[in-house]
Amino acid sequence: TMRAFGPVPSRRLGRSLGINNIPPKVCTYSCAYCQVGRTSEMQVERRRFYDPDEIVRDVRDKVEKARAAGESIDYLTFVPDGEPTLDVHLGREIEQLKPLGIPIGVITNASLLWREDVRADLLRADWVSLKVDAVNESIWRQIDRPRRSLQLAAILKGAIEFARRYPGQLVTETMLVDGVSDGEGCIGEVASFLARLRPAIAYLGIPTRPPAETWVCAPGEAALNRTYQVLSDKLERVEYLIGYEGNAFAFTGNAEQDLLSITAVHPMREDAVHEFLLRAEADWSIVYRLIAQDQLVETAYRGHKFYVRRLNKGHKPQ
Repeated sequence: TMRAFGPVPSRRLGRSLGINNIPPKVCTYSCAYCQVGRTSEMQVERRRFYDPDEIVRDVRDKVEKARAAGESIDYLTFVPDGEPTLDVHLGREIEQLKPLGIPIGVITNASLLWREDVRADLLRADWVSLKVDAVNESIWRQIDRPRRSLQLAAILKGAIEFARRYPGQLVTETMLVDGVSDGEGCIGEVASFLARLRPAIAYLGIPTRPPAETWVCAPGEAALNRTYQVLSDKLERVEYLIGYEGNAFAFTGNAEQDLLSITAVHPMREDAVHEFLLRAEADWSIVYRLIAQDQLVETAYRGHKFYVRRLNKGHKPQ
């Protein structure tokens, strides 16, 4: 089987060639919201899973074919159906892929960052995404369901150590689970911790595809907006990673389409919408129409009105 797939469009990385260096569902966590399903094999020991030369060969092969077909590749991304840092050869694979001249990204759940060898491997990548769902031990155990031996304090300490030394592009990802990790207290703690990491972008995710556990739900628009505002107070750039892949909605004008694509990434305050409408030479009727069509939601936070993209609660993505 091929260890490389794509290139596929990625909201974060442009056109990304995915690298699968871990067999499905071998992970340090068994996240309640995981879209791959329950973890079949929980591990915290790093080991060899696939032959690293085979992985490198598969990626080179894919890159050559894509280039021959005139397809662009913006990133090579380690994004397996498990935790990529469990692969003891990750650092070596990154080094061997560098001559291709394409930036290399790794999406990690950060659970092994307490290990110096894992930090050293990740330092070689150009772009790293760290998962920070909670900094509170009981919330972390409830949603990320880590292997017993893992210690959150050590992981957070490792993340700070890594961020301090990392010269590349660091982003974070925080998954919001309704009633568990979306409370103002929990989010305030996460915001303070993320401010110490100083990511280029802090992404907020919500469970979209059917999660591993049926009790997992996405928070509502008001909670999502509140989380965004709390994080934005302390961080340079916060964005939703909500996965509006496509939209069956028929647009009548570009202003509507633009409003929906902006609010898919972050909420807009009333004054920002006002300025946008002036520039687009449009009026508030288009906002009211989008609200009537259940595309936008108006919500209040600390005395301001915000316009938020409606989450497709009931939809089952294909």
